Amino acid sequence: MKSLVFKIMLTLLAGFFLITCSKDSETDDTPTVGLAVLSTTALSGIIQTSAQTGGTITSDGGSNVTARGVCWNTAPSPTITNQKTVNGTGTGTFSATLTSLTTGTKYYVRAYATNGKGTAYGNELSFTTASPVYTVTDIDGNLYHGITIGTQVWLVENLRTTKYRNGDAIPNITDQSQWAGLTTGAYCSYGNNSANSAVYGYLYNFFAATDPRNIAPVGYHVASQAEWQTLSDFLGGNLFSGGKMKETGTSHWQSPNTGATNSSGFTALPCGRRIDGGFETIKTDGYFWTSTLNNVFPISFYLCNNLESILSYGLYGAETYGKGVRCVKD
Repeated sequence: MKSLVFKIMLTLLAGFFLITCSKDSETDDTPTVGLAVLSTTALSGIIQTSAQTGGTITSDGGSNVTARGVCWNTAPSPTITNQKTVNGTGTGTFSATLTSLTTGTKYYVRAYATNGKGTAYGNELSFTTASPVYTVTDIDGNLYHGITIGTQVWLVENLRTTKYRNGDAIPNITDQSQWAGLTTGAYCSYGNNSANSAVYGYLYNFFAATDPRNIAPVGYHVASQAEWQTLSDFLGGNLFSGGKMKETGTSHWQSPNTGATNSSGFTALPCGRRIDGGFETIKTDGYFWTSTLNNVFPISFYLCNNLESILSYGLYGAETYGKGVRCVKD
């Protein structure tokens, strides 16, 4: 009798052990009833600092999708605790832009969808951002990085040389009345504060930007109106391209920095300007000279912290204004 009872106890214990092991063998990948069903869109538009992707939600799992987007990380299986986008609610297809990426780096990405039961993820994809291809130094030894946007290669920093390419010095004019009366090239730091030029580059008058001695590094030149327009057109036109050019966040741009994704990698900064009355609008506006004089109007391009667009304009007598300069590859 004791032997029979012992056998029954062993059988019951074995069954309990099998059930316990079976539960322990379940993984986090086991589908949970009620979660959304979705997939991750193939990557496209991969450049040094951004990429395009998205997702498609085919089922909400019986509960409304209250948040959706894409998450990414440098390690596999990214979650919403890592970097993520927020791209609306509900089912269907959505697009997302991954920004502020590091060049030459491998990333893992998954679409996500959150409903009342929790967060579900799409299939995992990986990609590697492009490495910087172009670097150049100016005559002062300042290092610049070039990025390919469409058919052009643009430097992603504002110019900060103090000399023309032949070695001639560009006068640094700090006195306001002297600056306003210039008819030859000059440069300055915003507010005559060198800490500003370290971040935003120097401000140059139009005479310096178009001087035949050339202020651009070898192999590059101050971009013309047509070249700026080519850039804007490639990014979707003036109405929306400004946001794709502006550096993201509010470290340098003042809030709200409307529409800023920097999906182009251009990394435009709000260098402000110097006019006859003094310095103005650093951190809210980016003014950039072109090399174009249209009849008697020197042409500029303008970005603003509360606009997604970019504006092109000419102003009579503005050659004395101080503005930032961006260069494009010859």
